[in-house]
Amino acid sequence: MKSKKVLYILCLVFFLAGCATVEYSERSALMLVSEEDEIALGAQAFNQIREEATLSTDEEWTEVINRVGQKIAAAADKSEFDWEFVLIEDDDMINAFALPGGKVAFYTGILPICENETGVAVVMGHEVAHALARHGAERMSQGMVAGLIGNVLQAAISKKSPEAQRSILNGYGYAATVGVMLPFSRKHESEADYIGLILMAKAGYNPQEAVGFWQRMSNLSSGEKPPEFLSTHPHDDKRIQALKEALPEAMEHYTAQQ
Repeated sequence: MKSKKVLYILCLVFFLAGCATVEYSERSALMLVSEEDEIALGAQAFNQIREEATLSTDEEWTEVINRVGQKIAAAADKSEFDWEFVLIEDDDMINAFALPGGKVAFYTGILPICENETGVAVVMGHEVAHALARHGAERMSQGMVAGLIGNVLQAAISKKSPEAQRSILNGYGYAATVGVMLPFSRKHESEADYIGLILMAKAGYNPQEAVGFWQRMSNLSSGEKPPEFLSTHPHDDKRIQALKEALPEAMEHYTAQQ
C-alpha cells in the first residue's frame, strides 16, 4: 500500500513539474529533460556521427539537402537551435533522422524515393518536426518514469519468490512497451507527419507531394508487417489518410507563400 502511495505521489509530481505543450498539435507532453540538456546531448551525438560516418561527395544533392533544410528551419522559427544538415553516403539505408537541437542527417539511400527537392522537403519537414516537438526529450522522460515505476514495483514485490518477481516484472515491461512506449512512438510519427506537412508548406513546398512520397515508401515494404500495436510506426494506409485530411490546412499555408 505504501509503494502505491509513493507511486501516485511521484506521478503527480512528474505531471506538475514536467508538463509541456507541443507547438502546432497543442498536445500535452511530459518533459523531464531541460531543452538545454537535450540540445547538448544532440550536439554530442551529431559530432560523433559526423566523425564516424562517410559524408556524401555529391555536391548537387548535398546542396539540395542544405537548401531545403535552411528553408524549413526558417519556417520552424526556432532560433535556439544550431541547425545542421548532412548527407551520409549509404545507398542501402533508406532513412533520415533528426537529433535534438536541429541536427538532421539524410542517407543517400532515401534520395531515389524523394525523387526531387520537394520530396526532400517532405522528409526534412518530418525530421525537423521531431526536433521541434522535442520527441527525443519526451521519450527520455517516459523512460525515466518507466524506470522509476519499475523500481517501485520491484521494491513492492521483493518478498515474493524469484519466479513470481520475474513474472511480474516481465509483465510490467511488456505492458509498458506495448501499452505506453510503442503507442507514443506511433503518436510521435503521426505528429511529425502533420507538423512536417505544415512546415514544408510554410517553406514554399507543395504539401500535396507528401502523399506520393509516403505511397512510394509504402510500396517499398515487402513481406508481412507486424500488427500496428507492436510497431513503432502507424500503418501506412492510416498515415497516408491522415496526411490527406491535413492537406487543406497545409495548402492554406502553401498558397500564402505563392
